[in-house]
Amino acid sequence: MTESGSEFQAKVLVVDDYQFNLDMTKDLLEMMNCQVDIASSGDEAIQHYKENAYDLIFLDIQMPNKDGYDTCKEMRTFEKETGKEHSLIIALTANAMAGDREKCLSAGMDDYIAKPLRANTLEATLDKYLKQ
Repeated sequence: MTESGSEFQAKVLVVDDYQFNLDMTKDLLEMMNCQVDIASSGDEAIQHYKENAYDLIFLDIQMPNKDGYDTCKEMRTFEKETGKEHSLIIALTANAMAGDREKCLSAGMDDYIAKPLRANTLEATLDKYLKQ
């Protein structure tokens, strides 16, 4: 539970190629009562996505082989082709340049958060998208 008392009963997928970021984000989400799966590549994320339903996906943009943009596009294509319910995808990126948010949204993501990820930013995002 966080200091403000918020708890989220959500299933979340965290995708990042940097193990430290995966561990930190997973720990923060679990403290907020989320069930968390992790993936360290775009291909691994897509496999998890196809096999599970997630309330929210935090997706790193800069990954080798398949970046977050291509991963998101593949997930959105899968939704259209199979009728799978729209999953909320939040971009995670160290880039905070003008136009990055728009690029994420045009790739099919629902929102964008800049790294380094902070607990209060994570909690605010969960509040925004998951609180009933």
